[in-house]
Amino acid sequence: MFFLQMSGFPGSGKSTLSREIAKRTGALIIDHDITKSAMIKSLGSMKLDSKDLGKVSYEVDWAYIEFYLSQGYDVILDSPCLYSEMIEKGLYLSRKYQARYKYVECYLNDYSEISYRLRNRSRMASQISEAHKESFNHFIDASKRPSDHKYLIVDTSNPLEVYFDEVICYLDEV
Repeated sequence: MFFLQMSGFPGSGKSTLSREIAKRTGALIIDHDITKSAMIKSLGSMKLDSKDLGKVSYEVDWAYIEFYLSQGYDVILDSPCLYSEMIEKGLYLSRKYQARYKYVECYLNDYSEISYRLRNRSRMASQISEAHKESFNHFIDASKRPSDHKYLIVDTSNPLEVYFDEVICYLDEV
């Protein structure tokens, strides 16, 4: 059993890769954008501070992750990883349920390509439609990775077929 934390800038290919991994392995995906978008829709005209909305939606994500791990499922968290607390929580739940902790970052250091992908995708309520160069660069610098745990970074400027088998081999490592 594994718990996979995906990471990467919006538009970098996290969801595409998560879906392919789920098809191959049967893993369940907890997509933060789905959780947060559902909350935005359900709040309607009520306003909740963006930071509070993010915090509440992550609590829902983690509750599902823990539930599915407790049932013995492989689980993928499809979300950017900007907080070390997310890594700590993922490691904690992995230990608690004897799951292999895995971390894959979708890395696309090409602002033009990111901008193109963001403009041309079907967008949920929580997803951005464009990125400013400063926020893109800040995200690349601020992304968190496990400090004492092996992780994998894939160059998502390449087609999925180029790196998919490497991801599967990494997930299978004990």
